Amino acid sequence: MKVGIPLFRGWEVVVGLEVHTQLLTRTKMFCRCENRFGALPNTLVCPVCLAHPGTLPVLNSEAVRLGLRAGLAAGCTVNPVSVFERKHYFYPDLPKGYQISQYSHPLLSGGSLRVRTPEGERTIRIHRMHLEEDAGKNLHAGIPDKSHVDLNRAGVPLLEIVSEPDIRSPDEAVDYLKRLRQLLRATRVSDGNMEEGSFRCDINLSVRRPGGEFGTRVEIKNVNSFRFVHKAMLFEIDRQIDAVEAGERIRQETRLFDPSSGRTKPMRSKEEALDYRYFPDPDLPPLVVDQAMVEEERRAMPELPEHRAARLVASAGLTVADSETLVGEEALADYFEEGLALLEAVPQAAGGKGRERWISFILSEVLRELNRRGEAVLSGETSATRTVPLIARVCSGELSFSQAKEVYQTAAEEGTDPLVIVSRSGLAQISGDGELLALVEAVLAENPAEVEAYRGGKDRLFAFFVGGVMKKSRGKANPEKVGEILREKLGSPS
Repeated sequence: MKVGIPLFRGWEVVVGLEVHTQLLTRTKMFCRCENRFGALPNTLVCPVCLAHPGTLPVLNSEAVRLGLRAGLAAGCTVNPVSVFERKHYFYPDLPKGYQISQYSHPLLSGGSLRVRTPEGERTIRIHRMHLEEDAGKNLHAGIPDKSHVDLNRAGVPLLEIVSEPDIRSPDEAVDYLKRLRQLLRATRVSDGNMEEGSFRCDINLSVRRPGGEFGTRVEIKNVNSFRFVHKAMLFEIDRQIDAVEAGERIRQETRLFDPSSGRTKPMRSKEEALDYRYFPDPDLPPLVVDQAMVEEERRAMPELPEHRAARLVASAGLTVADSETLVGEEALADYFEEGLALLEAVPQAAGGKGRERWISFILSEVLRELNRRGEAVLSGETSATRTVPLIARVCSGELSFSQAKEVYQTAAEEGTDPLVIVSRSGLAQISGDGELLALVEAVLAENPAEVEAYRGGKDRLFAFFVGGVMKKSRGKANPEKVGEILREKLGSPS
């Protein structure tokens, strides 16, 4: 099925993304300095990082391996020979006056990722992936009228992933970025932490009449959150359409997104390759890829997010949307599968009922606490081994699902074993037929008009009776058994 292209005020948006992701190596790209975030400024540096005269770069083979792994996962072609070049520009955080990168002969080319749209799936082609070193970081906050430079990040290994201009909306751009980050995390290529700057993107955006020639593209530099990508694109789309419809010419330039105002602002005129004066780095020979390394990475490739999502749909009964939600947070998917295996070993929770309870619990309670508290809730007293017995008690009728939710929230807040909370709170679901029958009869006796109305055809009152029993039992009644007894006592509405 051909997927339709969304239009904005009658215009088509054309977007290509350049993603820079830091690689999970122990050391930097061309020296032995530690690759670590959060150290005191300028403590992870050496003469190579600082560009002292006479120093020579030595390529980190692990960075090459991780780059190959990412490329293979995305279906890229591995180029047998690639070349490191000097990309010249002058900025305080670049002591050498150039960045070592790849331009005319990258490590990888081709490949693609699929994105999901309301109309269906689309394929976003990847133009190239290449290795380069990161620059340092300028520090402005908290320093009145001054800026400082931290060179800890200088020389950190980067993989730049350049898409073709196939993206046609902010939603597609965000979905592409999320799926790319999933892929990098699943393959242990990058942690994809946008807050720490290890996954950031440049947006190249233009507008045109549907099917017409490409317009003048504008680059929005270094956007480091999915929400900001979406907002920056929406503003820039409107800005360019307004300008073109007013008869103005779009300038090819680099802009920055200001989160506080929600606007993009001019930074500088857009450079071309000629401005960077690329030429092969004389200190680094051409990189000849060992085919044995390529095959080793291909054989060791872990299960990719797309394949894992499909497997969870087939084996665990998840919907496509739910499986993609889980796989979107790899640690959550691990938690889900670990708990599911533990539940299947518990007789009262094995099978479809336990699986349904676990899916619902993960996608509501655990996902909410994960978003609120981070991955700490996936271990310790709220680990899968601690949480599964809670759900097993729901399946056996000892606890209600709402009670289990309350216990889990308390466990996450206190760092206490859920079953300890159950014991100290005296929680137990009322499941005995005698007790429940007495509660049901009391509720029916207190509401004779509603009973008559229900039997007269107002079947929506059934929820009213269930709620009355739950209130009278202070939430401890087993709702399924309450429903069974109510149906027996009330009969079918006429």
